[in-house]
Amino acid sequence: MKMRKTTIESFFKRKERDDEETLSNTPISNLDTNVDDVAEVDEQQPPPPKALRTEQETIESGTLIRDPGKRLQIWNYPINQQDDIRRAYVKFGPYQFLMDLYPLSGLEDHPRRFQAHWFRMFSWLEYSPEKDAAYCFPCFLFSKKPSPFTSAGFRNWKKVNNGKDCAFLSHMGKNINSVHNAALRCLEDFKNQSCHIDKVLNKQTSQQILSNRLRLKVSIDVVKWLTFQACAFRGRDESLWSTNRGNFLEMIKLLASYNNEVDQVVLENAPQNAKYTSPTIQKEILNVFARRVQNEIREEIGDAKFCLIIDEARDESKREQMAIVIRFVDKNGFVKERFLDLVHVKDTTSSTLKQEICLVLSNHNLNIENIRGQGYDGASNMRGEWNGLQALILQECPYAYYVHCLAHQLQLALVAASKDSSDVHAFFQNLSRIVNVVCSSCKRNDELHDAYETEIARLVANDEIETGRGANQIGTLQRPGDTRWSSHFNSICSLLRMFNATTSVLEDLVVNGTGSQRGDATYAFRVLMSFEFVFILHVMKEIMGITDKLCQALQQKNQDIVNAMCLVSSTKSLIQKLRDFGWDSLLENVNSFCNSRGVPIPDMSATYSDIIRTRLKKDSVTVEHHYRVDIFTAAIDYQLKELNSRFSEQSTELLMLSVALDPKDAFKSFNACDICSLAKKFYSSDFSDQEMIHMEYELQHYEFDVPKDPKFHNLSTLGELCQKLVEVGKSNVYPLIDRLIRLVLTLPVSTATTERAFSAMKIIKTSLRNKMEDGFLTDYMIVYIEKEIARRFTTDMIIDDFYFMKQRRAQLKK
Repeated sequence: MKMRKTTIESFFKRKERDDEETLSNTPISNLDTNVDDVAEVDEQQPPPPKALRTEQETIESGTLIRDPGKRLQIWNYPINQQDDIRRAYVKFGPYQFLMDLYPLSGLEDHPRRFQAHWFRMFSWLEYSPEKDAAYCFPCFLFSKKPSPFTSAGFRNWKKVNNGKDCAFLSHMGKNINSVHNAALRCLEDFKNQSCHIDKVLNKQTSQQILSNRLRLKVSIDVVKWLTFQACAFRGRDESLWSTNRGNFLEMIKLLASYNNEVDQVVLENAPQNAKYTSPTIQKEILNVFARRVQNEIREEIGDAKFCLIIDEARDESKREQMAIVIRFVDKNGFVKERFLDLVHVKDTTSSTLKQEICLVLSNHNLNIENIRGQGYDGASNMRGEWNGLQALILQECPYAYYVHCLAHQLQLALVAASKDSSDVHAFFQNLSRIVNVVCSSCKRNDELHDAYETEIARLVANDEIETGRGANQIGTLQRPGDTRWSSHFNSICSLLRMFNATTSVLEDLVVNGTGSQRGDATYAFRVLMSFEFVFILHVMKEIMGITDKLCQALQQKNQDIVNAMCLVSSTKSLIQKLRDFGWDSLLENVNSFCNSRGVPIPDMSATYSDIIRTRLKKDSVTVEHHYRVDIFTAAIDYQLKELNSRFSEQSTELLMLSVALDPKDAFKSFNACDICSLAKKFYSSDFSDQEMIHMEYELQHYEFDVPKDPKFHNLSTLGELCQKLVEVGKSNVYPLIDRLIRLVLTLPVSTATTERAFSAMKIIKTSLRNKMEDGFLTDYMIVYIEKEIARRFTTDMIIDDFYFMKQRRAQLKK
C-alpha cells in the first residue's frame, strides 16, 4: 500500500512538472487566448463539418427534439458531440408529457392507456405523445445498445399494473448491475463534474475555486445589470489600449476599483483560461438566466389550462419575429401573462406559425390540447375562418376559443369612425398639418416651448392653475397615428393644452416666415382660429376621453373578458348619454374657450352657408343645426355604429353565459342554469359526466354560502372572486366552480403584452445593435421583460447551471 501511494504521488508530481514545462514552452500569443471564455477554434484548423456545426447550433439554441419517439439515439451522434448532447438533455430533464386523458392502446377487447401518476412513481420515466409509448431517460443517455425503453418504446400498459411482474420494475431490475441501474449511476456521475477524470488530475485548491467563483460572480452581476437596463454588452474596441472597452468590461473595471478582493481576480489578474469576460461567456450566462426564467414560468403554469397570445413584427435587421405570450391563472388565483419565447419565422403563413408554436410548446412540455383561448390581431393569416392560425389550432384543440384583440378592435373603431364623418376626417387632416408646421424644425419647437413656458408663468402668477411636483410639464404637440393606441386623444389634449403657444408660433411664422413657410403657416393659423375646428376639437376630446379609459383598461394584464365586455357596454352607455344630454354643456365650454382665446363665434340662429350644400340644393339649415346634427350627433352616431359592429363578440353565447359568474351580477341574481350550460356547452372536456352532476349540487351550496359571506362583498371582477376563493380556502370547498372560473379567466382580452414585447425589442435591438443573433436576442428579451422572475435567482444558482452547461477548464465546485 505504501509503494502504491508513493507511485500515485510521483505520478501527480511528474504530471505537474510536465504541465509547467508545456506552459513555459507555449508562445505568449497562445497564452492570450481564453480557453474557457471563447469558442476557441484555431484559425489553422479546418472548420467543423456542416452536420456538426448544425448540431452545435441546435444545442446552443435550445431546440433539441425532446419527444422520445422522434429524437435520435445518443450513439447516432458524433462521438465528440455525445457528451454535449447528453448535457443538453440532462438540463431539460425527462420528457414527462402531461395530458388529461392519454389515448387508448393495446388489445382491442381490453384497451388501456398510459397514466400520469406513473411519473411520480418512476422519476426516470418519459412519454412520447407521437408514439404513445414510454421510454427510460437514463438508458437513452448511457445505454450502449437498443432496448424497448430506448428506441422502440414500451406500449404494453397491461404489464405495468402487474404486481411484482410490473414491466417498469422488471426494466429497473433487482440486480444493482442491471443495465438500467448502471445507466442511472452513469447519470449521477455525469452530473458530478468534480469527480470527472480531468478534474481529478487537475484538482484545484479551495482558494482557487473561491477565486473562480468570485470572478464568475462579477461577470454574472454585470450581465444581469446590463440586461435589466437594456444596455449593450460589447464595445467597438475592447483591446487593452482602448479608452472605452465596452459596457461589460468597463463595469467590471469599475467594480474592481471599489473592491480590492475583486480587483485581484478579474481582468488582467485572472488566469488566461478562466477570465469569464469573452462574448461567448456573456451569452452563456444570459442563456442560463433565460432558461431559468422559462423553467420558472413553466412551473407557474403547472397543469393549468392556458391561452396563446401571438403577434409578429420586424426587428431592426428586417427579420420577422414572432412573440409568444402565455396567459394562465396561477395557483393563487392571479391572472398572469408571461413572455415565453421569441421565434424567428421565415414567413407569416398560418402553417409556418403553427409549426413554430407547436415546437415551442413541445420544448416546454406544454400540451396543445390544454389551450383554452387564442388572442391575435385581425390579420387574415391569424383570424381566417378556414386557413387562419386560429382555425388550425382549433383543429388540434376545439376548445381553444379565438378572441380578436379588443384593444385592436377599439383602435379600428376609432379610426373608422373618424373617416366616416367628412368633417371629422378633415379635422384630423388639419390637426396633423398644424402639428407638422409647428414642430417640423428645432427652431419652431424651441419657440413653442418658450411661448408655453411664458404662458405657464402667467397662469401661475394669476393663480389660475395648480402647482406641484410633476405638474405643468413643458412638452410638445403629439402626432396622431392610426396604429398607435390613444394617439388621437393625446394629440387633441396636447393641442388644447398648448393652444395659445401654438397660435403664437404660427402668428410669428406668418409675419416673419419665408416662401412656402408663410403659406403653410397662414393656412394652419386660419384653420386653428376657426370656430368649426375648435368645436370639433372639443367634441372629439369628449368622445375619445370616454373611449381612452376603455383603451387603458383593455391593456391591463389581469383584465378578464367578462369585465372587459362590461366596460365596452358602459362605454357605449356613456357615449349615448353624451349624445342625449351633452350638447348644452359642450357648447358652453366651446364658447368659453373661444372667448378667452379670441376665436370668433358665429351666430347660431343664422342660416348656415356651405358650397357643397348649395350645389347639392339641400334645404337651408341654421348654424346651430349644422354643428349639433351634422357634426356633434353624426360623430357620435358613427362612433356607436363602429363600436357595435366591432364588438360583436359581446352577443356570443360564450360571453353571455360567462356573465353568470361575474360577482357584480351573480351575487344579486344567481343563475345556476347558465353556469351549468357554460360548462356543458363550452368546456365539456374539462368536466366529466359525474362532475357535471356534482356541479349542480355544488352550485346550490355556493349560492347560499359565498354571496352572503362578508369577505366576498364589494368584489367587482371575476379575477378578484377567484383570488378571494383561494385566499379564504373556498376553492377547495367548491373545486368545480373554481375550475370553471379559471377557464373563463384564461380567455384573452388583448395582445398588449406582445406589443410591449416588441417595444422592448426596439429598445434592445437598435440600429447600432442590428447584428444581434436570434438566440441572443431571445435570451435578452426574456430576461429583460421577465426581470421580476430573473431577480429571484441567486448567483450560486446561476454558477451551478453555468458549470454544468459544458466542460469547464477551471473548477467552480469542490
